[in-house]
Amino acid sequence: MKLFIDECLSPDYATWLSERGHDAVHPLHIGRRGQLDHTVVANCIAEDRTIVTENIGDFTIFLGAQDIHPGLIALPQGGKDQVWRLLETAIAFLEGLGGDPMDHLVNACLSISDGQPVLTPLSSAYPAKPRKP
Repeated sequence: MKLFIDECLSPDYATWLSERGHDAVHPLHIGRRGQLDHTVVANCIAEDRTIVTENIGDFTIFLGAQDIHPGLIALPQGGKDQVWRLLETAIAFLEGLGGDPMDHLVNACLSISDGQPVLTPLSSAYPAKPRKP
């Protein structure tokens, strides 16, 4: 999966995901610290990267206005280990749907509700179907 780990999250997540075969980047590692959310969105769309964040506010607005985008993974705030486990849960959920996990995130937001991943539409162009495990 191609993932952009938002700067509100630990850069270790990008490292750990890369070690597990994902193409994950963090602003600290690629010289993009302090970018405004609309710039992050534009870069992620251009690079076909899903945004992973705890701070979804503006991202839902900017992504929801797009005809097509690579998606958002919205994690609850928590300790580093707890958030890492939830990120692993989210990725396992997407992988368990079959096919390319990135395809399930097109125009969608994967959030965690009561410890369970929930996939919901985030755009009207090609809406995702809400799914729970």
